[in-house]
Amino acid sequence: MALWLNKKIMIGVFDSGLGGLTILKALTQQLPQYDYIYLGDTARVPYGNRSPECVYEFTRQGVDALFAEGCELIIIGCNTSTALALRRLQQTYLPDKAPRKRILGVIRPIVEEITKIGDVKKVGVIATRATARSHVYQKEIHHICPSVRVIEKATPLLVPLIEEGWAANPITKKILRGYLADLKRKQVDYLIPGCTHYALVVNLLRQIMGRRSKVLDIGKIVALSLDDYLKRHRDLENKISRRGSIQFLTTDSVDRFNDSARFFWGRSVKSRKINLV
Repeated sequence: MALWLNKKIMIGVFDSGLGGLTILKALTQQLPQYDYIYLGDTARVPYGNRSPECVYEFTRQGVDALFAEGCELIIIGCNTSTALALRRLQQTYLPDKAPRKRILGVIRPIVEEITKIGDVKKVGVIATRATARSHVYQKEIHHICPSVRVIEKATPLLVPLIEEGWAANPITKKILRGYLADLKRKQVDYLIPGCTHYALVVNLLRQIMGRRSKVLDIGKIVALSLDDYLKRHRDLENKISRRGSIQFLTTDSVDRFNDSARFFWGRSVKSRKINLV
């Protein structure tokens, strides 16, 4: 009998708050058969203005919790955590603590998507301060396509506005126009919304950038990448249980998480609180 019939083994999605729900939503649409568990560290959101060491420690604690819940594979749905913690987790944490498990991020699939497209000259990236300062997109894209010009822009006001449910507020649109003015003037070929929260303003991004620049659908790209990854790693894929269940974990108020999650998830959720420290 297959292992996944005996024990519930899940795909975990970790995020600093609620934005990773946009990634989870795309995963469950592309791969609805698997069991998922989501952990949002809402008690300590946002990560975007924190130090690299702090981001690593918070992310490691989240990964520990998801592995303890029964995950064999974790997707870090937070760009900041992916930029500042993923490589260290893969290179130093996993070999010692969980050598048979896997941790993936959201940045590599996006970079691979960009580099598969021919005749790309300029790419714009909007992200949190920490992600922009890390220059992770620039480094990853230049590793494969050195000739592509990557223009990164920190957009720190967007996450709190979106968390407050102001994605459709005229103030948010005005702020976005200011943030995007330089990227639009420089006529970037593609715009990378380098934070999972930005999925809630993607239509505004497309409206402001116009037809000249294509705004990438990050959730869809990550979901297709995971589908491909599992097809190439059947030993891991065969372990994941297939009951189509979804669990939600939060590190702060359950009521607040459930209420705010509807903006990102599209319907009501029931979460459970856990402590990471």
